[in-house]
Amino acid sequence: MNKASPPFPLISNAQDLAQEVQSVLKAIHQKEGQELTALLNAPHIQALLLAHDKVAEQEMQLEPITDERVYESIGQYGGETVKIVRIEKARDIPLGATVRNEMDSVIISRIVKGGAAEKSGLLHEGDEVLEINGIEIRGKDVNEVFDLLSDMHGTLTFVLIPSQQIKPPPAKETVIHVKAHFDYDPSDDPYVPCRELGLSFQKGDILHVISQEDPNWWQAYREGDEDNQPLAGLVPGKSFQQQREAMKQTIEEDKEPEKSGKLWCAKKNKKKRKKVLYNANKNDDYDNEEILTYEEMSLYHQPANRKRPIILIGPQNCGQNELRQRLMNKEKDRFASAVPHTTRSRRDHEVAGRDYHFVSRQAFEADVAAGKFIEHGEFEKNLYGTSIDSVRQVINSGKICLLSLRTQSLKTLRNSDLKPYIIFIAPPSQERLRALLAKEGKNPKPEELREIIEKTREMEQNNGHYFDTAIVNSDLDKAYQELLRLINKLDTEPQWVPSTWLR
Repeated sequence: MNKASPPFPLISNAQDLAQEVQSVLKAIHQKEGQELTALLNAPHIQALLLAHDKVAEQEMQLEPITDERVYESIGQYGGETVKIVRIEKARDIPLGATVRNEMDSVIISRIVKGGAAEKSGLLHEGDEVLEINGIEIRGKDVNEVFDLLSDMHGTLTFVLIPSQQIKPPPAKETVIHVKAHFDYDPSDDPYVPCRELGLSFQKGDILHVISQEDPNWWQAYREGDEDNQPLAGLVPGKSFQQQREAMKQTIEEDKEPEKSGKLWCAKKNKKKRKKVLYNANKNDDYDNEEILTYEEMSLYHQPANRKRPIILIGPQNCGQNELRQRLMNKEKDRFASAVPHTTRSRRDHEVAGRDYHFVSRQAFEADVAAGKFIEHGEFEKNLYGTSIDSVRQVINSGKICLLSLRTQSLKTLRNSDLKPYIIFIAPPSQERLRALLAKEGKNPKPEELREIIEKTREMEQNNGHYFDTAIVNSDLDKAYQELLRLINKLDTEPQWVPSTWLR
């Protein structure tokens, strides 16, 4: 079978091209008028101009192609227009492109920012890959192609059929910053287009999303990795992840309908519980309808005269009340508590507005209905609560408001305009927790310690998306110093906050 002639002269470097151009220029000088036009439109001149463009592109980006076997292999693709490009690929670093199968063809489906493919500018979405370093690619599965490329490094020679799609120049995309509300490991994800390009992250990490062109797979960097990792990674898009989680929940509910209730209700405490003083304002511990994926964030530097309230959250006996009280006692001019509201009668030693805001039950209930309380509850037939306005009064005074709240209150607090900084106080290991409580003269039973550890896990799982940071209280003095360091950092460094707070 005779091989088809290539669609343009086999000119592989600038020297050969220069010689050919000189001979054409001599011919042009000898022509005039219609003869000149006819000459310029002649097929061999058009082919020469096309070759000129090809070689110029290669001269800018690549070493000259000298492997005659590559040229010979082009013949097997008939009259199709092909292009040959060479790209340098570092060892153990992905090329930065993904492919898909269309019948027997292998098509470039995505160019990832920061990779060798994008930097070269020679590979484009929609190009069909015919060969890589002389290995035929048509008929191979995408996984075979990924395995093949992962073992290659150095100069890679691609034979491609250019995409016929005319894509408009990409619009300049705005980088968005998001906080991840779930853990992600691409090695466990069968749907990621290329596991080597997947970006692993943990709940609470900040991701800088640089491309959402593919709504299912965003391109992003993890905060702190931008300098060490020039190649962007693939992360599930928000809608795609929500759909996957919804499907997963549906399957789990179908399998175990008896366990479809709240996690923390599955194991009941045999002991009679004390009545809770504070209940959240129309909030559950967890919103079952909400599937958490990402939250858009912005940097915020608190003004010197408007400090963010500090919220301490944690299971009982983990030290948040002790830490709060130590801050209040040691720096009275800097920290203050919000004055609570109550419906009980004022006692002789109490001062209205300093100890409590004393109000009628009717006024209290009206404020509850209006959503003015962060949290509230009833104790011995009297209502008690902490209002948003009480916290705002402390902020307006220039002091830092310190609050120790229950997790049920966090949703209301974050939906306010107070911009809280929420710190989770977590217990250490079970044995260390026993030793700390023993120092305080407490002798908890093993099941009580296990309940604290279990409650910690539940709080992190169901409310961790509200936390700004966490402190493991293995030593009260060290925990206090760490708490003070975090609070002081708010004055010197901007912090990530929900973008909705700044709109």
